[in-house]
Amino acid sequence: MSLSAKIAWDDTVLPFQLDASDIRGRVARLDGVLEQVLSQHDYPQVIEALVAEMALLTALIGQTMKLRWKLSLQVRGSGAARLIATDYYAPTDDGQPARIRAYASFDDERLDRDAEPFSQIGDGYFAILIDQGEGMTPYQGITPIAGGSLAKCAETYFAQSEQLPTRFSLSYGRSQMPGEDAHWRAGGVILQHMPKASPSVSGEGGSGEAGLLDASDILDEAEGENWTRANTLLDTVDEIELIGPTVTPTDLLVRLFHEEQPRVFDAQPISFGCTCSDDRVRQSLSIYSAKEIGTMVTPEGTVTADCQFCGAHYVFDPATLGFEAKDGGA
Repeated sequence: MSLSAKIAWDDTVLPFQLDASDIRGRVARLDGVLEQVLSQHDYPQVIEALVAEMALLTALIGQTMKLRWKLSLQVRGSGAARLIATDYYAPTDDGQPARIRAYASFDDERLDRDAEPFSQIGDGYFAILIDQGEGMTPYQGITPIAGGSLAKCAETYFAQSEQLPTRFSLSYGRSQMPGEDAHWRAGGVILQHMPKASPSVSGEGGSGEAGLLDASDILDEAEGENWTRANTLLDTVDEIELIGPTVTPTDLLVRLFHEEQPRVFDAQPISFGCTCSDDRVRQSLSIYSAKEIGTMVTPEGTVTADCQFCGAHYVFDPATLGFEAKDGGA
């Protein structure tokens, strides 16, 4: 594949549909975006892997967001990896890129740097939050940490909360092309069975871990055959095919699903982006009194704040902060 073709598919999500199976899906490739996300912090490799997986899941799930909507994924655990948070900002206008940011908080003293990354989360929950904009009540869905990977947690969430059979196949890590420095790349595929008008689900619990719902609990016999066939085909994918960069997403779909009649739609470009600003930080501090603001003052006589997502550093005059501010700080 030519260099221009490689670049064209970097940092994109390609939606598709398998017409013969009544299944929809998306192929994501993250290159520069993932490198930017991870370069904001000096994470240990075990934490980098968790952030990379969450960023890839966020791109695959977020592509369905409507203009100006926001999708957030959060994992909170009892282990050394305490928090992994990502945000997906849908395009503000047609043709514009979506934006992704991500952040992790961890206990370095408890972290086992040689362990399997998912084991560092412990017990906790996986949450999806959707903000539809001003005046709309945000949606939140939660499922327990289970299944052995963040991808499995997301699959369980869709089965349990949406009754939507879902499958992820992901690959991520440092990649190196001849003559290039090693850098982070990620790629993945999501499959989802088209939803029924009124899914029939037993109230007796599911067949998944801890009685959670699984795809087999949601689909009828004919749908189950289609779902099994598509998943069997996806099982044949190689990690290098998912990551690229030598296989385009369109070639990948033809290779995997040519008998399922794949049909692709317009690709969505993805960029790294953060919404932090001077005004947003001031707003977050507006709940504090002048006395409380005083406890935040540095020896230099200022109040500082750092964005955990992008590393931006803000410096304020304490007199301009809080609900007792003397002026607006302009």
